[in-house]
Amino acid sequence: MAVSWSCLHHRDLDKYALYQVLRLRCEVFVVEQRCPYQDVDGQDLDGDTHHLLGYEDGVLLAYLRLLAPAEPGAAPTIGRVITAPAGRGRGLGHALLEQGLIACKRLWPGQSLYLSAQAHLQGYYGRYGFRAEGEVYLEDGIAHVDMRRPG
Repeated sequence: MAVSWSCLHHRDLDKYALYQVLRLRCEVFVVEQRCPYQDVDGQDLDGDTHHLLGYEDGVLLAYLRLLAPAEPGAAPTIGRVITAPAGRGRGLGHALLEQGLIACKRLWPGQSLYLSAQAHLQGYYGRYGFRAEGEVYLEDGIAHVDMRRPG
């Protein structure tokens, strides 16, 4: 079965989809990665936030969040990039990021993109044109690095 992708503005995200998103993020980021942090950060339903969802047979297997630029001249942000344990090992992470880049190009054409990557994933994001900016830092006890992709 193929994964079906949808990129939804937060106004179009129904409560069931939002529940699946929050459940998956908690399952992986909080429980699996043992990182207690405030995942529900007030940005999921804010401004021009979009959510990219990848479903197979009604199950959310891949997700990322797209935040509009916070101010003029700032870059849109890709975050909360996640593949469910049941979807791993099938290239879904690559398909997810490719779909995310397509959505960003449609939503914010010609703009550079920003993300805060777990440091061990620099090579993964580098394959898509992201380059590290600055030094590695700890965020919620996990090494991260800021990365940017030119527009």
